[in-house]
Amino acid sequence: MQSSLFQQNVSLTLRLLVITVICIVLMTVDHRNNALKGFRSTVGSYLVYPLQYLASLPAGLFQNPDKTIVTRKQLLAQNNRLNQENLQLKAQLLKLASLEEENERLRKLMGAASGVGEEVLIAEVVSVDQDYYKQQVLINKGSDHNVYVGQPVIDAKGIMGQVIEVNRFASTVLLISDPGHALPVQSNRGGIRSIVQGKGNPNELDLLYIPNNTALKPGDLLISSGLGGVFPPNYPVGIVSQVQLRPSQPFAQVTATPTALLDKSREVLLVWPQAEPKAEKAEIAAEAKPK
Repeated sequence: MQSSLFQQNVSLTLRLLVITVICIVLMTVDHRNNALKGFRSTVGSYLVYPLQYLASLPAGLFQNPDKTIVTRKQLLAQNNRLNQENLQLKAQLLKLASLEEENERLRKLMGAASGVGEEVLIAEVVSVDQDYYKQQVLINKGSDHNVYVGQPVIDAKGIMGQVIEVNRFASTVLLISDPGHALPVQSNRGGIRSIVQGKGNPNELDLLYIPNNTALKPGDLLISSGLGGVFPPNYPVGIVSQVQLRPSQPFAQVTATPTALLDKSREVLLVWPQAEPKAEKAEIAAEAKPK
C-alpha cells in the first residue's frame, strides 16, 4: 500500500517536472524567436478578449448612468431642432420656387413689352371677379399712374381686356371673355375680319358674322385689327379652335381660345398707344368723364 502511494507521488512529481521543463523551453524559444506570436494572438482573440469583455460589462453599465440619460435627452432635443429647421428650409424652398416662377413670368412679360412698341406699365392683379355674367379683374394701378378708361390691357400672351373704371390706386379691367365685350379682329393667315365676343368662359370666345364659305381653319391666329381705335393692331387675341359650317344658317359657328391667360395671369401690361401719349390720353379721358 505504501509502495503504491509512493509510486503515485513519484509519478505526479515527474509529470510536474516534465511540464515545467516544457514551459521553460517554450518561453525561452518564444522570447528569443517570437515563435508563438500567432498562437498567442489566436488565443487572445477567441478566448481571452470575450472573458475580458464579460468581466468589464457590469462596470460599464453602472458606471455613468447620468451621462447616458443626458446624452439621450440631447439627442431628442437635437432631433426636434433639426425637424424644425427642416420644415423652415422646406418653406423657404417653396417660396424660392414661387419667386422663380414669378421672375420667369416677369421676364416673359418684359419680353412682350419690348416687342410692343407702345408705352407700357406693369400692373398686378389683386382681385378676380369671374362668373358667367361678369368677367373682370382688379389691378393695382389707377389715376395716380395715368390709367384711363378704355385703356388696353395685355399679358405676355395677348390681349386681356380694357379698363372700364379707374380709381386713384386701382382700376377695373373688363376681360375679353365677358359676354358684353366685343373686339375687332382679323385672321393673321388670310386677313379675314370678324368680331370676337366673350361667352362668360375664360377659355372660349365666339367669332361673329363668319360666312359659311369661310377659309378659317382651326389653329389660325387671330390678331387685333385696330378698328374702333381702342386696341392697337397686331396684338394676339385668340386661336381658332372650331369651325362648324351651318348651311341652314346665314353664318358659321366659329369659336376660338384666347391666347392670354385670362384666369391665370398675375401680372399684366397697361398699354399707351404711340399715337396718344400717356399724359395726354389721361387728360382726354378726364375731360370726357361726366361730372
